Amino acid sequence: MTSILRALLGGTAIALLAGSANAETLRLLTWGSYAPDELVQKFEEEYPDIDVEVTFSNNEEMIAKLRATGGTGFDLAQPSHDRVYAAQTEYNIYKPLDLSKIDVDKMTPKLVEGVKANTTIDGEVYSVPHQWGTSGIMANIKEAPDAKGWGDLCDPKYKGRTSMRLRRTILLGMGYALGYDPFSLYDDKAAYQEMLDKVTAKLIDCKQIIKTYWTGGDDLSALMLSGEVILSETWDSTAFKIYAENPDIVFIPPETGALAWIDTFTLPRGGQADDAAYKWINFVLRPENVKIMSASTGSLAAVPNAVELLPDDKRAAVEAAFHDRDIENLKFFANIPPGLEDMEGIALERIKAASN
Repeated sequence: MTSILRALLGGTAIALLAGSANAETLRLLTWGSYAPDELVQKFEEEYPDIDVEVTFSNNEEMIAKLRATGGTGFDLAQPSHDRVYAAQTEYNIYKPLDLSKIDVDKMTPKLVEGVKANTTIDGEVYSVPHQWGTSGIMANIKEAPDAKGWGDLCDPKYKGRTSMRLRRTILLGMGYALGYDPFSLYDDKAAYQEMLDKVTAKLIDCKQIIKTYWTGGDDLSALMLSGEVILSETWDSTAFKIYAENPDIVFIPPETGALAWIDTFTLPRGGQADDAAYKWINFVLRPENVKIMSASTGSLAAVPNAVELLPDDKRAAVEAAFHDRDIENLKFFANIPPGLEDMEGIALERIKAASN
C-alpha cells in the first residue's frame, strides 16, 4: 500500500510540474496601474493555464523596446492611439488584430471608430481602445483660483509653485497657449519647427518659474498634496485620484481644449500568445473588471457608461472637472508623422540643457 501511495503521489507531482511547465505566459507591455495585482490574480484564477508577466512602460519606451527586438518579447502592448501608425509604418513592430476574437460590441462605438481610423493600415486594423482621458492642468483652487490654461504654468505670480513634465504634451499644450494649432501643422514640418522654436523659447524662460519637473503620477501627487506645488500640467487621472484627499485640487481643462488620448490594445509582431492576449482584452472589458481597472488607473474605460463604473470619489472628480463645453472642446491627439518626434526630442533637450 505504501509503495502504491508513493507511486501515486509521485505521479501527481510529475503531473503538477508538467502542468506548470506547460503554462502559457502572457507578456504585457503596459502603463503603470494598467495591470493591478487584483485583476492579474483574478485573471490567472480564471485561466490557470496562463501566467501574466507585466512590464510597465510609456509610449516612447514601448516603441523603443519593440523596435530594438523587431516586435518580439511581448504579447500585448498598450500604446496611445496616435503612436501606432508611424511606429508601424517605420518599424513594422505590430501585427493586425482579428476583431472577430474581441468583444468590440462592448466598447464605446465612437472610440472604436476613432482608434480604427488612426490605426488602419492597408485595410488592416492594428488597435482597439482600452482607457482614455485627457491632459491639461491641475490646480489647488484655493491658491490658484484664476488658473485657466497652459500659459498659467509660467505666470510669475506662481513663481516656485508650478510644475510640468518635459514630454511632448507640454510642447503641444504651450503651442496652443501661444495661439498655434499644433495638429494642423503636422504636415508642414517647417511651420511645425517654427512653432517648436517659439515654444522652446517660452519654456526656457519658464524655467525660472517652475518649482520642479515631475516624472510620474506619484511624484506629482506628492508635490500637490504637500502644497509645494499649487499648479501643474497633469493627466486628468492623477487629479482624479487625489481629489478625495483634497477636493480643492481639481483638474482644469485648459481654455484652448484639453488634449485627449486613447490608450489601446495592440499586438506586437513577434508575440507568441495571441489567444491569451485576446482573453485578457475581453476579460478587462467586463463591467466588474472595468471597476477594478478604473479604480487603479483613475481613467475612463472605452465602454458605455464608463463614468458610472468609476469609484465614487473619482466619479465626483470627473463631474467637478468637466462640463459639456469642455467635452466639445477636446483636442484628440493626431497621428504623428514620421520624423516629428525627433524634432520634438531636440526641442526638449534644448529646454533641459538651458540654465534657469
